[in-house]
Amino acid sequence: MARIAGVDLPRQKHINIALTYIYGIGHPRASRIIDEAKVDPMKKVQDLSEEEVNRIRTVIEGEGLVEGDLRKEVSMNIKRLIEIGSYRGFRHRRNLPVRGQRTHTNARTRKGPARAIAGKKKVLTKT
Repeated sequence: MARIAGVDLPRQKHINIALTYIYGIGHPRASRIIDEAKVDPMKKVQDLSEEEVNRIRTVIEGEGLVEGDLRKEVSMNIKRLIEIGSYRGFRHRRNLPVRGQRTHTNARTRKGPARAIAGKKKVLTKT
């Protein structure tokens, strides 16, 4: 099993898909990494040689932050926004949408399941 950036890549998947299992690598970045490492994108992870895995690993290390370092940087950015008291930090602290979405309706992913309101009943309509 190939282990890159602390992540075990799934053996049965093509390398261009398997690289997206690493936090911070999406499809475009995975394609760029494979091109730079000169590896066939349709090759499966189990068929990669040690040399190919090492080439991919060196390209990823040279290209920028991934996995733990990237997660740490993102969390530090959010903490900084909260500490300086910015509007975005306030939204993060309250666990509300940060980028201007409406919250009167929707935003259930961010706000969690709807809480029942005492005294509010459903209106029955006749058909």
